[in-house]
Amino acid sequence: MIRYWIEAMRLRTLPVSVAGVIAGTACAIILDSFKAVPAIACLLFAILAQIAANFGNEYYDYKNGIDRKGRAGFRRGVTEGEIDPKSMKRATFIVLALAAAVGCTMLLYGPWWLIIVGVLIIIFALAYSAGPYPLSHHGLGDLAVIIFFGFIPVTFTCFLQTGDWEGMNIILPASLAVGLLAANVLIVNNYRDMEDDAAVGKRTTVVIFGRRCMSLAYLLSGIAGMAIMIPVWIRLQFWGWAIPIVYITLHLKVWLTLRQKRGAALNPLLGRTAVNLLVFSLLLLCASSSTF
Repeated sequence: MIRYWIEAMRLRTLPVSVAGVIAGTACAIILDSFKAVPAIACLLFAILAQIAANFGNEYYDYKNGIDRKGRAGFRRGVTEGEIDPKSMKRATFIVLALAAAVGCTMLLYGPWWLIIVGVLIIIFALAYSAGPYPLSHHGLGDLAVIIFFGFIPVTFTCFLQTGDWEGMNIILPASLAVGLLAANVLIVNNYRDMEDDAAVGKRTTVVIFGRRCMSLAYLLSGIAGMAIMIPVWIRLQFWGWAIPIVYITLHLKVWLTLRQKRGAALNPLLGRTAVNLLVFSLLLLCASSSTF
């Protein structure tokens, strides 16, 4: 039973939420304003929010008839009959409540209106798969990922540590870069599930534009993410130029394999894309720490 719940957390994708907080902390270090406690609070909140979103995605896709047994993607415990749907729904809201509790600690370091940001994140965690207009079913998942795994975690993790909006010439490029690299994880997921999604009317960007177009989007997102960071690379000097070289090398390897695989063979590439994003954020953190 525990194994099925761990699978439902989708640990391979959790680096996506972790990376945004790490990148935001790197920005705070560059701006000479690192604070450990709010950084840790942001990290816990991000992980809990993503787990809740993953639970909600599993429950609502099952409820809406999107998932089927024996799918090419990772196993879905609810669909396979290994987890009770009511238990999954209950777990979704319990984890969201835990995320909200952690989020409240951030009010010790920021203004009251951060509550609004937290509420929007919780709404997104549910709206991605639930509601009358699920974002992931209408080609909006990629944009939502860029916003909620890029701009929001990077920007607000840094803001909680700096206490102001200075340094946006560093924060905004990092936010967009992380968002683009995070969206690539979703592209791989939808690239794998294209036929299954089309069969049930789930219109992801891969269903709408096709594999060839989204394969090119995957490639260009990684390259654009590194190009957008040029103001940061200049600030970091030598280490700054080493990071895009490392990332693009890893990125190209995954992209070349992506073009040749189908179905379940794409599952490892989803994890590798998430890990590449994590490597990027960790390298950014190390470079910012060693430079300042």
